[in-house]
Amino acid sequence: MARKYFGTDGIRGLVGEFPIVPDFALKLGWAAGKVLAASGNASVVIGKDTRLSGYVLESALQSGLCAAGVDVRLVGPMPTPAIAHLTRAFHASAGVVISASHNPYYDNGIKFFGSNGKKLSDDIEAEIEAWLDKPLAIDNFDDLGKSLRQEDARGRYIEFCKATFPYHLSLKGLKIVVDCANGATYQVGPAVFRELGAEVIAVACEPDGTNINADCGSTHPQTLQAAVLVNKADLGIAFDGDGDRVMMVDHTGSVVDGDEIIVMIAKARQQDGFNIGGVVGTLMSNMGMEVAIKEMGLEFIRAKVGDRYVMSALAKRGWTLGGEASGHIVCLDKTTTGDAIIAALQVLSALVQSGQTLHELRQGMSKYPQQLINVKVAKKSDPMENAQVVEAVKDAEAILGARGRVLLRASGTEPVIRVMVEGEQQQMISRICQELADKVRAALG
Repeated sequence: MARKYFGTDGIRGLVGEFPIVPDFALKLGWAAGKVLAASGNASVVIGKDTRLSGYVLESALQSGLCAAGVDVRLVGPMPTPAIAHLTRAFHASAGVVISASHNPYYDNGIKFFGSNGKKLSDDIEAEIEAWLDKPLAIDNFDDLGKSLRQEDARGRYIEFCKATFPYHLSLKGLKIVVDCANGATYQVGPAVFRELGAEVIAVACEPDGTNINADCGSTHPQTLQAAVLVNKADLGIAFDGDGDRVMMVDHTGSVVDGDEIIVMIAKARQQDGFNIGGVVGTLMSNMGMEVAIKEMGLEFIRAKVGDRYVMSALAKRGWTLGGEASGHIVCLDKTTTGDAIIAALQVLSALVQSGQTLHELRQGMSKYPQQLINVKVAKKSDPMENAQVVEAVKDAEAILGARGRVLLRASGTEPVIRVMVEGEQQQMISRICQELADKVRAALG
């Protein structure tokens, strides 16, 4: 369904440029409030990450919601998945997160959760957009909403996270480096692991409004790798700016990505006797992940890139585990959305129960080499609509057979085709990828 403002992950952009400006945030709050208030008394939880612009957008959204007759709970800097949980815990009508996730500080965004802790439906987003085209008006001064600051929100979420870790287990004896990307997890992240018994070394936990995701966090694991080695830690955990993505580092300084994390969680679930049915990855998930999941006797399917598509595929099949190599991990048996802290806790639970190190635990998956080449083309288009490209892809797939794959993706923002080849032998896939990229360039360039 076409959207004027909402994208696949809310509304996002450069601060100071429409729509990430105060007057739009005010109108958005009012429009969302009118939709929510239509079903009776409504309340909304508002959280944010640590970007300086969050103060401005928070105040504008709060004013708009109250103008529409909606009560507001302000919880301050909190991870995105915390807002999903708190929305349910407070029986609120919706939750709002002010964040641009792993983007730089000069970007920001606004996304909504429904009362069930999941992203708003397309229909409700369409209703909000319809109200955005109407003039803002206060119909009844007696029905204005009220605001309060929820002082205990942080503690509530910490306890929720800890409850997903078995009560009879402890992290005592583990030294863990936690990189919070100077973002939304900077207070709750280290606290969760400390309260479970770990010795925690916190890095990138000093946000100043502009250093979120800056050379730290899950998108820049080099900071965590160095800290793990310097501190001789057992492992490291890195979050992104809004706390819905996680990457890990073992004691050797090697990065453990989202694909490997999903495999470890799947194996632990199976060993604990849970029938998870299958696992959802994406088009970019490593083929080694697919092989590992299938070797467990589980089904594996690929969704389009993006947590919205992973969630949709899980819901369709009634499964509970899925995610992306980037570290967005969904454990629907524990919570309603991707949660970096909870995903990390599931791995730590498996680690403690098995008595293994993270380095040993990750051996259940062997990554296939991947080669990616970006090909500039004359104009944005679907490469698989070109007969020459289709034939070239078929030739490449015939060489790879069942132990490799080819993926062509058109960039959504520029005239570029991303050519990715994956297989067992690096030399072979490098050659095939270069040949395929040359054919795509000749056909479309």
